[in-house]
Amino acid sequence: MSSTVAAVQGNVPHARNLPALLNDTQVTQNHAAATQKLAAQVRAGRKPAPALVVWPENSTTLDPFRWPVIYQTIATAVRAIGRPILVGEIVDGPVRNVGQLWLPGKGPGPRYVKRQLVPFGEYIPFRGLISHISSLTALQPTNMTPGHKAVVFGVRNIRLGDVICYEVGFDDLVRSEVADGANLLSVQTNDATFEVDGQTGESLQQLAMARMRAIEFDRSVVVASTTGVSAIIAPDGRLIAHTGTWQQAVLEARVPLLTSHTVAERLGSWPEYVITGLTILALIGAAVAAIGERRRARRATDLLPS
Repeated sequence: MSSTVAAVQGNVPHARNLPALLNDTQVTQNHAAATQKLAAQVRAGRKPAPALVVWPENSTTLDPFRWPVIYQTIATAVRAIGRPILVGEIVDGPVRNVGQLWLPGKGPGPRYVKRQLVPFGEYIPFRGLISHISSLTALQPTNMTPGHKAVVFGVRNIRLGDVICYEVGFDDLVRSEVADGANLLSVQTNDATFEVDGQTGESLQQLAMARMRAIEFDRSVVVASTTGVSAIIAPDGRLIAHTGTWQQAVLEARVPLLTSHTVAERLGSWPEYVITGLTILALIGAAVAAIGERRRARRATDLLPS
């Protein structure tokens, strides 16, 4: 079983300050425009129609349910491509980072709420204490509210499990999506602020993590980034397609939809716990041996004739 999927990298203004970099309406318009270009290519017969389109995290940071222009921009893109689009949104009341599936002819549907929030990025730990010693807490005036459950989106023969950005580093979150029946995984991410100075280390690290998750759970993975690197990854970790950074691009590929259960899924975190435990025991053993050796050396010195 397989399906054609697309990842849209709309790009953002390449600026050196956050207000210009994260120009809210421009970012959404960029992703809508790229999707409409794909739709035109599909209508012209130059590309196959994807079953699913994935937009990245923060493809809108203005709540589409409070900003009619944003709602209309997304709805127009969905109508143009005629396929479901997973849109990365920041929604209010309370503030949450979500991936929401927009459906042709129906509008916004089910959503996944990011569970593992970034400390000092999406929430401030010990806010009351830190605010007494630093004004930087004002940069994140409101803590985001985390989600608490895995969500698997059903799109034709696709069962999509989504994680958002930082979450790809937590194998238990990805495992929960697979355990709930996901036969395809997506990683929605926004790396723009990490790449302002031309650095790609964070983006490439995240891509490597996504490739590891593909191998770990034997699933195809769609990585959609605002600025790159976006990618479509085979279950063996191979890059089927990928983009560069700071460019508008659309990736499309037919990927296998697998449902096998891997050793990593069955064992869960136990290998990590065992390895961590053995490492701690080895360190304790080495410390005890070193202390014992020093004591023997001291005793031998004390026995030497003066």
